[in-house]
Amino acid sequence: MSPWEGIVSGLYVVMKPEILVFCFFGVLIGTLVGVLPGLGPVGAIALLLPMTFGQDFIVAIIMLSGIYYGAMYGGSTTSILINVPGEATSVATCIDGYQMALKGRAGPALAIAAIGSFIAGTIGIFFLMMVAPALARFALRFGPPEYFALAFLGLLTLSRLTGKSPLKSYTVMLLGMAIATVGIDSVSGFARFTGGSSALLEGIDFIPVIMGLYGIGEVFASVKKIGVSPRITLFRTRDLIPTRKDIKDSVGPILRGGLMGFFLGLIPGPSAIISTFGSYTLERKLSKRPEEFGKGAIEGVAGPEAANNGASSGAFVPLLSLGIPFSPVPAVLLAAFMIHGILPGPLLIRDHPNIFWGLIASMYVGNIMLLVLNLPLVGIFARVALIPNRIIMPTIIAFCFIGAFAVRNSIYDLFLLLIFGIIGFFFRLQDYDPAPLVLGMIIGPMLEEAFRESMVIFGGDVFQFFLRPLSGVMIGISIFVIISLFLSQFIKIFGIVFQRIDKRKAS
Repeated sequence: MSPWEGIVSGLYVVMKPEILVFCFFGVLIGTLVGVLPGLGPVGAIALLLPMTFGQDFIVAIIMLSGIYYGAMYGGSTTSILINVPGEATSVATCIDGYQMALKGRAGPALAIAAIGSFIAGTIGIFFLMMVAPALARFALRFGPPEYFALAFLGLLTLSRLTGKSPLKSYTVMLLGMAIATVGIDSVSGFARFTGGSSALLEGIDFIPVIMGLYGIGEVFASVKKIGVSPRITLFRTRDLIPTRKDIKDSVGPILRGGLMGFFLGLIPGPSAIISTFGSYTLERKLSKRPEEFGKGAIEGVAGPEAANNGASSGAFVPLLSLGIPFSPVPAVLLAAFMIHGILPGPLLIRDHPNIFWGLIASMYVGNIMLLVLNLPLVGIFARVALIPNRIIMPTIIAFCFIGAFAVRNSIYDLFLLLIFGIIGFFFRLQDYDPAPLVLGMIIGPMLEEAFRESMVIFGGDVFQFFLRPLSGVMIGISIFVIISLFLSQFIKIFGIVFQRIDKRKAS
């Protein structure tokens, strides 16, 4: 099936009333999540995962994916009107978006953000349908050694690129991998790290862990937040229409941002955040009026908004074609695949073409829904951000408890929910990012299984990894990453030591 035949078959799958309803529900929830600071798409998908258990999988994955790219849209609304980024990916939009709002140009800023997001999403979906099948065909050459090397490299780079201290990130990642080993070993059948508890024989389920880290942890953290509610910059609906100059100034940044975002989305790490600041920096360098940036330049809104939506499309490529998530949200979507008994990867397009092409087609339909939904209702969405925490937080707690209990109907999972809620709160206090823990829990078992299968193939000879071209190259890169990390830490330590010596000599 060619990409064009595939997308037509995908549209046939998607254009059914029940799927359109759930696609709309997903993008609507995603938009609201993008508007509300704190929870984020990872937490929202985790909260709604239990709702998908009784559904057809294609309906479930379309709804959950809609939350992801809907959140990419929603974050721009509060960034422009309130100067509060709903998502980390919208921080760059605040710089010029809010300045435009202060000058009475909130309407054009919001319109260009929505149009740019739609165009960039379309660009990303086009490249996704072209790149993902080709990459999946290439990945058919992968055996257990290549999957081990890819998973190992992914964990190293993902954990290092979360924006936090490398030592903290790797510590949290190892904790996630350790949590994933609890329970009955699928190969040997022995109980591991259960401490004699029968409740732990089934292992630690992913749902209460992620709901605790992102849902309950965010609720606990919100208790400490005391501040004045921001003021909305008002505008009229007819002011949404951008001028001809606005459109002319935005075309280049949108196209460049969409392309940059998509290709950065193929790289492990927080690609959406990197792409927004990369796009903003690029547009400032290319601009004939760089002095206007930071004072309300529309290019500073168009580029970053396009980049973050392009990156969200790019992030689906490694998930669908390799079965390896390169950022936290695809990692949670991978968990959704696994919960429903479907493994994404090179064989997904062959064994489940309706899911593969249906998901891609739904992204285009979802982008149209978002454009139609966001422009007329943008004022309402902005006011959602002003709903007090005393209303939002109890609702999140209720969803967390219902969702965690619904997985296995176990009181034990509710205790896990609270424990990981406390851990999530501690992470926020100590500036630890919970994303590496999630990645460790998801990718850790894949890493272990691929390594054990490789050892059977190699007869226990570890050096055979280096004799296979693909696995050898990826493990070589992983070793380079580890060495560079140690060198950077040693240089930092020696720099501190020499500074102290110099101060003592000076005194």
